[in-house]
Amino acid sequence: MKKSYKKVILAYSGGLDTSVIIPWLKENYGCEVVAATAHVGQNDELEGLEEKALASGACKVYIDDLRNEFVKDFVFPTLRAGAIYEGRYLLGSALSRPLIAKRQVEIAELEGADAVSHGCTGKGNDQVRFELTYKAMNPKLAVIAPWREWDIRSREDAIAYCHERNIPITASVEKIYSNDSNIWHRSSEGGILEDPWKEPPREVFEYLVPPEEAPDEPEYVTIHFEKGIPVAVNEKEMDPVQLMIELNKLGAKHGIGVVDMVENRLVGIKSRGVYETPGGTLLYVAHQEIESLILDARALHFKHLVANTYAELVYYGLWYSQLREALDGFVEKTQENVSGVVKLKLYKGNVIIAGRKSPHSLYREDYATFGADDVYDQKDAGGFINCFGLPMKVKAMLDIEGSGKSQYKKPDFSKFKRD
Repeated sequence: MKKSYKKVILAYSGGLDTSVIIPWLKENYGCEVVAATAHVGQNDELEGLEEKALASGACKVYIDDLRNEFVKDFVFPTLRAGAIYEGRYLLGSALSRPLIAKRQVEIAELEGADAVSHGCTGKGNDQVRFELTYKAMNPKLAVIAPWREWDIRSREDAIAYCHERNIPITASVEKIYSNDSNIWHRSSEGGILEDPWKEPPREVFEYLVPPEEAPDEPEYVTIHFEKGIPVAVNEKEMDPVQLMIELNKLGAKHGIGVVDMVENRLVGIKSRGVYETPGGTLLYVAHQEIESLILDARALHFKHLVANTYAELVYYGLWYSQLREALDGFVEKTQENVSGVVKLKLYKGNVIIAGRKSPHSLYREDYATFGADDVYDQKDAGGFINCFGLPMKVKAMLDIEGSGKSQYKKPDFSKFKRD
């Protein structure tokens, strides 16, 4: 037996790995195990979870509905920041981990536990996300990561371990994919998806229909924002959870939100994942569009830089960090006037902008027109170009004085022969 602990709070999903971990912790650490489950929108996976955890050896089970907190305090701030990892991943799993780990620490303090545990593998990002949150919340808690300690190396090993101890499981060796689901997204990895040349089969998709199976008629949807936060769909005000459920239905119906990508994990390994984020995709497209009306060029362009850093912080598990909080301060300022409505046209996997309006729009048709106006005299452009291009002009003049020609003089293409 390893070092003993009095009580361990396990992040419990009810899957094969965490079902194995409960008896393994008791056998190897001589501890009581409290199973902590966060309801972040996985729905069907919660059915019978408490009974299953108790039958696996847990002394107590917490199942907390954290959907509202998840969307309001984690999803929406990231949406407002415009954060997308490597330009494609909407951070569904990464966003849920700090919330789940935070709740674990809260339960540990309520229960007087001296350790926390998770079922993350030693190859993935989630182990970092969980453990950095533990460190930020309560670094005195011991952390037990079974996948970095035990001799179980395969699904077959885990199933055999449970059968030997009469632990009830529904898993079988035939399971192909590793999935993670919440109200924001669903991810699929493993199986045939480990070959980046293979197209995802139909069975991978659970949240949405493939675009080719979507309706033949487009559908329009409006999304209303107040200070960068979505508050209504089709003019109907909704709370964060209701809004996500409604947008997920609309996006899924039209095959919107599939991302198939090879990404760079924090631990240095490339992995291929297929993500379904129907409602989230609609929100990102709409939010970016309403910002385009309201933010001036410098604020918008700098915000793009902030979005990239914000995405990396979330992906790397640094939600509870000074930099992420500081970036939120910048984002908050940019969102003061990000209020308005975006109209989207949904059609076979495509999100098409059909309209946008805001009382704070900086776009004015009378200013943008090519016709005459009182705001901008086209003659002024000559002086502007002279000033804007002055460094280039000076450089060319110096080149001519020295070598007789500008460094950027048009090359003589006649010198180049065709093959």
